[in-house]
Amino acid sequence: MSVWRSLRRRVLTPNVAATRMDVRGFHVKSAAGRERLETVGRTFLAGYAFAAEAKRPTDAEPSLEQVPTGYRGFAYEGAAMALAMRDGLPGGGTRHVADFLDGRARHHVYMVYVGVGWAMARLPRFRWSTLHAPDPLLRWLVLDGYGFHQAYFVTKRYVHQQFRDERFPWPGHPYANNAIDQGIGRASWFVGGTDPETVAGLLNRFPEARRPDLWAGTGLAAAYAGGASDTELRRLRDLAGPYRPQLMQGVAFAAASRVKADLVQPHTELATELLCGMSPASASKVTDEALVDLPADGQIPAFAVWRERIAAAMVANFGS
Repeated sequence: MSVWRSLRRRVLTPNVAATRMDVRGFHVKSAAGRERLETVGRTFLAGYAFAAEAKRPTDAEPSLEQVPTGYRGFAYEGAAMALAMRDGLPGGGTRHVADFLDGRARHHVYMVYVGVGWAMARLPRFRWSTLHAPDPLLRWLVLDGYGFHQAYFVTKRYVHQQFRDERFPWPGHPYANNAIDQGIGRASWFVGGTDPETVAGLLNRFPEARRPDLWAGTGLAAAYAGGASDTELRRLRDLAGPYRPQLMQGVAFAAASRVKADLVQPHTELATELLCGMSPASASKVTDEALVDLPADGQIPAFAVWRERIAAAMVANFGS
């Protein structure tokens, strides 16, 4: 069985070369910036491999917990993708992600849902029903993960040509493309090599109606993945212009994700301070307070209301 698990790891795990910026054709700002983003990619695939080989989902935890704190969330994201792939492939069982979330992955729940979205992008649509995303609020992060995957691997179509599937089938709600755009905006931080001018240039080629969600995704990536100096973060804030509230909302999401997983890093502290005027802990508290008395899903889903409340709170604290 150990031989089978090793084979499964080799067969299922994508080639690490796919995360190299020269292979992807992404903008390279500096050697340091390139190393940071490529380390994120390598770490994601390491987490994927741990989970692809694990007998049980929680068997991957010891290896995941050895990943440096700055990158551990990406390893959990990759592990979630692998487990969602195992759920989606015939004959592999259907509780891998569910069991994963019963363990230490519950502290990385945002990243797990995003990782499930990566699997969505690789599985045929008739297998999407196997994906585990039971939280009606956080399920939108699955589409964030899908959007990131498409922008990262199908960059010309999704970023440079601004493709949008107006009839996206899951979950059958018009907000689906908003969530996908949040992932595309997050991936644009990688496509643009963490260079504010390049990233803003990419986002501002999209139709104006799509930019709020794109800028929110960029804010999340800038604070979670990092790669920008204080000067560059200030420039990003200026370039966001009317989308600064959404940029701040994305930063707050990133802060909350790192706070809840106890993975706060100096670059997250810097981004949260410069872009939101508060600490990661305070930004995380804002996201929690915005959950109080959320309305039920309707034409506008609760997730969208949550994000709007966070953006409004950030503006009230720091200004637009």
